[in-house]
Amino acid sequence: MQKNTPFNLNDVKRWAEDYPTPFYVYDEAGIRACVEGVKKAFAWNPGFREHFAVKAFPNPSILRLLKSLGCGADCASIPEIVMAGCSGIEGNHIVFSSNETSLDEYRVAVEAGAIINIDDLTQVEQLEKAVGYIPEAVCCRYNPGEWGTTNEFIGNLYDSKFGMPEDQLFEALRQLKEKGAKRFGVHAMLASCCLSNDYYPMLAEELFALTIKIRDELGITLDFIDLAGGVGIPYRPKEKPVDIAAIGEGVHEAYDRILKANGIELDIYTEMGRYITGPYGYLVTEVIGKKHIYKEYIGVDATASCLMRPAIYGSYHHITVLGKENEPAAGIFDVVGSLCENNDKFAVDRELPAVELGDYIAIHDAGAHGHSMGYTYNAKLRPAEFMLCENGELKMIRRAQTMNDYFATLDCDAEFMEARNR
Repeated sequence: MQKNTPFNLNDVKRWAEDYPTPFYVYDEAGIRACVEGVKKAFAWNPGFREHFAVKAFPNPSILRLLKSLGCGADCASIPEIVMAGCSGIEGNHIVFSSNETSLDEYRVAVEAGAIINIDDLTQVEQLEKAVGYIPEAVCCRYNPGEWGTTNEFIGNLYDSKFGMPEDQLFEALRQLKEKGAKRFGVHAMLASCCLSNDYYPMLAEELFALTIKIRDELGITLDFIDLAGGVGIPYRPKEKPVDIAAIGEGVHEAYDRILKANGIELDIYTEMGRYITGPYGYLVTEVIGKKHIYKEYIGVDATASCLMRPAIYGSYHHITVLGKENEPAAGIFDVVGSLCENNDKFAVDRELPAVELGDYIAIHDAGAHGHSMGYTYNAKLRPAEFMLCENGELKMIRRAQTMNDYFATLDCDAEFMEARNR
């Protein structure tokens, strides 16, 4: 089975005349349609807001687009807070969800007016130490330990460093109330890349029941529940995408049955970075080598430094050889980059059509945790990013890294660098 791309071989050939591969291309129309689908699915909740996980796609162009569609931002560092602010996302439209948080990070987040999502009981004291008081709106991250199932990205919840068990969560909320907090929320992300329509509704049931218990035992009525991320995308062609409308309705049913029946109404937040941009990003790379040894290898000019998910997780990303979408498989290949690491592989034992030097390959579903997780091992420079606009225009939203960028933080001989750049 094939996956479609919003561009074709002729488009890439034309783009490559001006911009060398590898580069990322993102589909604006697809992203817009996805956000509108999410908003429609949760329109039953007047206070619903999607706080896009900046870590998934840290680029002001995408954040400005999402802000225009009504989204906020979920941030985990000072630069992410600054980027959100520069993109027009401010105040309580930012949720600051970090762990092992520094005092400086708390100061900047509070100054920005962000909702602070506390990951651990000890961080109540750290937050107060950082700014001298407890902000009015706070959230606490929950980890029930035994809930749900193991997940290849998060792992068993007992092994997860995120969130706190129920007794610590209650103590944190108690302390926060005593110290002056007025608005409260609870956040939980108990799975990642889940393709079940039941995940959000099951999580909502857990958190809604917890909401009743918090009210009854602490006298605190929560103002919002943050379902965080976890909704997955179908990386493999045969996988079935989630039905976001069914997911929204499942949460709605649990909301009415548990919360409204007990006289509670609150806002629902989500943090669906992967779901919103993941399927709409493509890493475009050129075939530069073919190697015939114990296995058949196709070498490309991208490396795991551009897209590391296959290298660190063994994750599947579908590959399209542009212009050969309808050709039959000609063999089984590993698609590899040039890093001095044997895990520098985009595909292992993948059936592909006959591939020749100079062919262009599109690696799918790279719109989240793709460029953002990149690095510069072997001094490989980071690739450019482009938005394929709704009108067909290709707009650069991040230029490719240069050697000057790479050497800028190093103590290098200025005369040599000047001569090198002549």
